[in-house]
This record gives sequence, C-alpha cells and structure tokens, in this order.
Amino acid sequence: MKRRTPLIIALAAGTVAASAMVAATGPAAAAPQDPSAVAALAADKADALVASRPAILHAGANETFQQQKVIQSSGLNYVPYKRTYKGLPVEGGDFVVVTDAAGQTKATSVAQSAPVGELSTVAKIADSAAAATAKAQLKTVTSTEATKLVVLAEEGKAATLAWQTTVAGTNAEGPSRLTVDVDATSGKVLRTTERVIDVTGTGTGWINGSVSIDTTQSGSSYLLQDPSHTTIRCQNASGNTTFSGPDNVWGNGSGTDRETGCVDAFYVAQKQYAMLSSWLGRNGQNGSGGAWPIRVGLNDQNAYYDGTQVQIGKNTAGQWIASADVVGHELGHGIDDTTPGGISRSGTQEFVADTIGAATEWFINNPNDAPDYQVGEEVNLVGSGPIRYMYNPSLAGDSNCYSSSTPGSEVHAAAGPGNHWFYLMAEGTNPTNGQPTSTRCSGSGAITGLGIQNAMKIMYNAMLMKTSTSSYLKYRTWTLTAAKNLFPNSCTEFNTVKAAWDAVSVPAQSGDPTCTGGGTTPPPTTTPPPSGSCTGTNATDVTIPDAGSAISSSIAISNCARAASATSTIAVNIVHTYRGDLRVDLVAPDGTVYNLKATSSSDSADNVNTTYTKNLSSEQANGTWQLRVQDVYSQDTGYINTWTLTV
Repeated sequence: MKRRTPLIIALAAGTVAASAMVAATGPAAAAPQDPSAVAALAADKADALVASRPAILHAGANETFQQQKVIQSSGLNYVPYKRTYKGLPVEGGDFVVVTDAAGQTKATSVAQSAPVGELSTVAKIADSAAAATAKAQLKTVTSTEATKLVVLAEEGKAATLAWQTTVAGTNAEGPSRLTVDVDATSGKVLRTTERVIDVTGTGTGWINGSVSIDTTQSGSSYLLQDPSHTTIRCQNASGNTTFSGPDNVWGNGSGTDRETGCVDAFYVAQKQYAMLSSWLGRNGQNGSGGAWPIRVGLNDQNAYYDGTQVQIGKNTAGQWIASADVVGHELGHGIDDTTPGGISRSGTQEFVADTIGAATEWFINNPNDAPDYQVGEEVNLVGSGPIRYMYNPSLAGDSNCYSSSTPGSEVHAAAGPGNHWFYLMAEGTNPTNGQPTSTRCSGSGAITGLGIQNAMKIMYNAMLMKTSTSSYLKYRTWTLTAAKNLFPNSCTEFNTVKAAWDAVSVPAQSGDPTCTGGGTTPPPTTTPPPSGSCTGTNATDVTIPDAGSAISSSIAISNCARAASATSTIAVNIVHTYRGDLRVDLVAPDGTVYNLKATSSSDSADNVNTTYTKNLSSEQANGTWQLRVQDVYSQDTGYINTWTLTV
C-alpha cells in the first residue's frame, strides 16, 4: 500500500451508510434534549455506524468493539470505543465517534492506520518471564500488577502479540509506575509507557492566602476531604493519612508546613472541579464526579501524577509547591488520562497539562497568585523563577517552534511549541489585557486571541477526540475539528486555531478540515508587504493537480530597492500525502528558475515543511516571485498551504 489513510475524517463512507439507515426509517424526529436521552441516542447512532464497519476503522473479521461511556461537551457527544482481536485487547485499536444532539456523525478519530491482519494469539514465552523482563526495566520494584496478553498495534508498525505488565518502584530519576509490553514470541521489550508524570472550613496557604474550603465533618473532627466528592482529599504523604483536626481551621501560612501545603492543593482541586463544570461541562477530574488523593510530602523538587495519586514535592527552600498552575497541571494529567486515548503521547503530554493548569489559574483568579501564562512562578522551584513561559518558551530554554525533532525531545522541553500555540490561540500576538506580546515562528500578520475560556474549550473537545496515537500533528487536526464543531456558524475561531498552529510551524495535515462561509473569515495574508519590507507571505491555498501540470503561487515584493540576498530564504508549507511526487521551484521576476526540491520515488513521507536558503544575489528583490509546484506521479494529492519569501 503506497500511503496510509487519514486518521480523521469529517464523514467517511461508513458514515454515509449510517445516515442512509437513519433516513430509511422515516422523517427524523426532534432531537431529545434530556442529556441522558441525547447520550443514549448518540450511543445508538455510533453503534449503527460501527456495525457498518466503515473503511476508516480498518476492521477485520476477528475484531469486536466495546463502546465506552459517552462524554458530552458543548452540545456534542463523544463516543469512545476499544477494540479486541480474538478476545484480546488491541492496544492502539481505539477510536472515537463524534455526534451532535440529533445523533448525526460530525467526525471520527481512529488510532489505527492499517488492519491488524492475521495474527497468532498463542504466546511462546511464559507470562512469568515477561513479568521478569518488565521488572528489570526499573532500578527497584515495590509492586507488580497483573500480566496480560494484548495485541500491540502501534501506528506504522505490524501488529504484535505481547505480554503487558505494569511495575511500580523507582528508576534512575525517581518514582516510577511503568507499563512494559514484551513480545510474546521473542521476549523483546516492544514499548514502555511511564505512568508517573511530573511537574467550608477556612485555611491559610502560603501561596493562596486565607481561603474557604469545603471539608467533611466526621464526629467531632473534620477532614480535608470534599463532602460531595470524597475522592478529592489531601493527605500527608507519610502514611497517606487524610489531614484531620478538631476545629475546621487549617494551616499556619508557612510554606514548609505540610498541612499548609495541603490547604493550597485542596483549594486548587476544588476550584478546578468548579472550572471543569462551569467551562467544560465535565463531571470532575476523572469524568465520574471525583479525582485522586493529593499527597503532600514528596522529598524532591518535583510533583507528579501516576494514575492513582498526585504527589506534591517542595522547592529548594523546603516549601510545598502547591500553586494553582502546578496542582492544576498534575490533576490535568489525570484529566488527560481519563479522556479517550489515555495520556497524550509523542511529546504532547506536558503542554496538554500546562493548558489545563493555566485555565485553572485563570478561573480561580486569586490575587495572591494572579493569573498569567507562566508555569510555577509562585513556587520558584529551584530558585530561578518560572519553570516554563507559555508566551515565549525560549525564556526557559525550550523551543518556541515545532520541528521534526520535537516528538523525540525530553517531554518538558517538547511542551514549548504547544504552549506557544495555546497562548497565541488564547491571547494572540498583541494582547490588550496586560499579557505579554508573543512572536510567530513562521508566517506574518497579527493573531487576535479567543480568550482563555474558548481556548480551553477547544483544547478539551480536541482531547475528547484523542486516541492512543496522539501527536502534535493530530492535535492540530483535532483542535481544528473541535473549533469547527463548537462554532458552526463562524470561521473566526477556526481561523485563529489554524493561524496559531501555522505560527508555531506545526504543518497542515491532509486530514485537517476546512471552514468556509461561516461568520467572519479573515482574508488571506498576501503581499504586497508593508512599505520597505523585503519579505512577503502568501497563505492562499492552491490545489496541486494529481500527476498534472505545474501550478504557482505568487508574492509581490516592492519598496525593497536593492538586490536580493545571497542567503535569501523560502519557507514552504505544502500539504501532500507523498512528498516525493513533488518538484518545487522558485521562479524569479525575470523568469530564472531556482530548484528547491526534486522528485523522489522513495520519499513517501507526508508534506513539505521546510525553509530553503538560496543565493539570489543576481536578482533584483522587487517584482513578482512565484513558487511553482508540480506533482509528477499519480495517486496522491495536496495543496500549497502557505509560503514566505525573504529576499
């Protein structure tokens, strides 16, 4: 097979079939408004679609599908599914069907890009041997969870029978809860997944000051436990005992006091619960009305979530780091973990949690920890200020811009482009509310933000489309799809999300939706550039015919009365499902052709997202320059998304 199919579509062939079945039953009745009835309708319609086995599912005869709980948000219904192969769980076989209130399919999101095929389900090594291999991945082991057979179907790799074991203990960096997939034939470690993910009584926290918190009365004493949502509680990490007291007055304001640290953490958890309900319609951090115990006392400059708890450590001054953005971030990992697809992957998990931490801080709006887009500015973890800066990640040494190396970077450093994107979506390049300005990595033109609440709503609804093969590239498609579904009568939100992704150099994808005809659509950013500029951008999409004639996109440079530079740059963003098909040239105003990219029958990767440097010093800068693209092979299509010329 030459190419993989897109993992997300607006309506697949199977969707059409499902719609036909609905139409055959007679005129559509009014959509029920009761949330439980809407969820039931969504579940039924999604099952009907899945039963038709549309091609996008890559379903084989030996596979069955298990519908999970329907998640509702902003009038949309997200119906997640898990998959089994001959009765075994398929890791990487998950997918989500999105419907509206009437049960009509709006989108699908599928982790797999190819069928499982025929696979033996008989293991050649024992489960005990696989468990021993799993244990060997840690420095020390304190517990081992059950070992089970699974089918591991990672995207782009052949499906494999594997033993899966989760072990807890420590690795070279500290606490660990590690899931290990071991080839059931060879005994080789196929994949590891780390589960430890770091960074009305009255109470006095050292960060949030004097606050009101809802506690639980137990006889003549009180507990730091939410009376309505009992899984939200704060404990001393020594013994995991929930803090209690006789007077419902908590903390002494000292940052080194554990109970005081718990006041801060418990307050944030309750406020985040309210934010999730008010802004997103989510029922608690775990989606089922609760969360996880928060434990203060970790002897480390760190905080983490591991699927069972949140541990809060201290800064180098011994103060417990329970600020709104840190606690909101760690609980955000839990939210990520309990939305479809589980913890985000490929370098996205930290930026996802940072967006939730930022939204939590803005919702709380406590003057003692004023809302901003810095991470950990109040806790001063190692005495050098904030841990990350969302508006300019480079201030903490992280990249502002996405590149092919981002997914393989250290996970906190990899958060830079995602944090930058979220800031541009929420606040824009030139905020008017006192927040810092933020620059673009590529392209030109100002971006006007949508506000933190709309930005978080788009982010969360993208998370509800998430599968176990999440990545920056897929989050681009999911957030664009979410914006289009959430704001069906406007393209403003969609265009802002797209502009923000373009600005941090995350390339367009073949599965990206488009938005036309709704609301206010900003005109394309085209030249001529402002007076005196020697750069220009054309962001008007131009379709590239499959195995057809060459097409071009133009940029007019004016008011640049000099020769072009010997180090002129041409930043090209072309969406195409087989980039080896493409020849790309720059055509100067006098007709001289400069080849940027040749064709290649072996380059099967998606998209051209590259900045070329050319010596154009023999050319005058002023005039109309053309980017010329020709597709010389059949079967794959695409378009010029945007390009920028600096002469």
